[in-house]
Amino acid sequence: MNTSTKRYLKSRFHDYYREAKIHVPHSLPKREWGFISYDSMPETMMYRHKAFGTGGELRDYLVSMQPAHVYHSVALYDYPDAPTMKEKKWKGADLIFDLDADHLQDAPTSYAAMLEMVKKESLRLLDFLVDDFGFDEDNIKAVFSGGRGYHFHITDPHIWNLESSQRREIVDYVGGKGIKSEYFYQKEFMIGDHGTGTRTFNDRTEILSKYVIKNPDTGWGKRLAEYIASYLEEEGQKEEKERFADIKHIKGFGKKTQQQMNRICKDSKALEDIRRGRLDFGKVRDFKAIMAQFFDNTINQHRVTLTRSAQVDEPVTSDIKRLIRLPGSLHGGSGMKVIPLSLEEMECFEPLKDAVAFSDRPVTLKVIKPFEVQMKDLDVRVEEGVQELPEYAAVYLMCRGVAEYGSY
Repeated sequence: MNTSTKRYLKSRFHDYYREAKIHVPHSLPKREWGFISYDSMPETMMYRHKAFGTGGELRDYLVSMQPAHVYHSVALYDYPDAPTMKEKKWKGADLIFDLDADHLQDAPTSYAAMLEMVKKESLRLLDFLVDDFGFDEDNIKAVFSGGRGYHFHITDPHIWNLESSQRREIVDYVGGKGIKSEYFYQKEFMIGDHGTGTRTFNDRTEILSKYVIKNPDTGWGKRLAEYIASYLEEEGQKEEKERFADIKHIKGFGKKTQQQMNRICKDSKALEDIRRGRLDFGKVRDFKAIMAQFFDNTINQHRVTLTRSAQVDEPVTSDIKRLIRLPGSLHGGSGMKVIPLSLEEMECFEPLKDAVAFSDRPVTLKVIKPFEVQMKDLDVRVEEGVQELPEYAAVYLMCRGVAEYGSY
């Protein structure tokens, strides 16, 4: 990034911060702040250990310094501007989730498709936060990062004092890590008031039993029940000889079990019973194995894996001294807005339209290498050389490092 490009971007960021709505985090005076400047690029240098007493002080700093990236601590400190973590005196921290498209397995190459994919993952995480953990929606702040993903800020005071290990347990739970299928079902004996759950043969009385899913109305139990019912429902749409191909290999999956499942998959009442937690597959010699298969499939369908090798950035969640992007700021790698969203707004949010910060006025720039992106319904495809593009697209290309400002 040459000097002219840095000067131009800082000028545009300056104008943005004069008018932008900055979403100041709660407990502002207790937050540490960090900044990355265009001036230091291509080196990435974080200037941190700063603190602000008011939103006005923060805005004045943004307008005067025009940083490329703006971060604040997830933690609250007694002395946030102290030079060492020990001296800061940690008092608690919000719970943060960072879903980044860079971490997606089998991610599409298109930026727009990548953002749509990570948005779906974000909505899946939201289901865990509200339904499983019971966080009040007023305490969940969703934020588009301005780049390749979404952040969730959980500001409930009850979680401020959770340690890193406890936050990691949340990571494991939403990823289905270390959870075994046998945690979610049990055998239940059907003994009625009049012995209706017993069977006698040759003077031997047998107490009949069925398997049931524990807590089929919430959490992983609910997901397991819904998966099994939906699986059987879908198998019921196939020809009978083609059904259950993926579980026929399981020991004990014999003719009687298949007949029972064939009956269930065509019986709406039986499927509804499964959603309520009742499992009646007939006699399956290795019931544990078939449930393990169903649960593995359930996890693969619903998990939000909090590791860099998959969908979500685990260190962000467990790191109680992390810095996170300021909502309302600009992302220096894209020139787009870091936008806070209500949970209702997430469904229809279109980042390549709604997060665009700059105008349509034409800007001349020199493209260094071929690049393409879709923004505001415009398919931007550029080759090397001098180009004229709408300002928002020009800023994006300069921030991405594929173009320089001007024609020389």
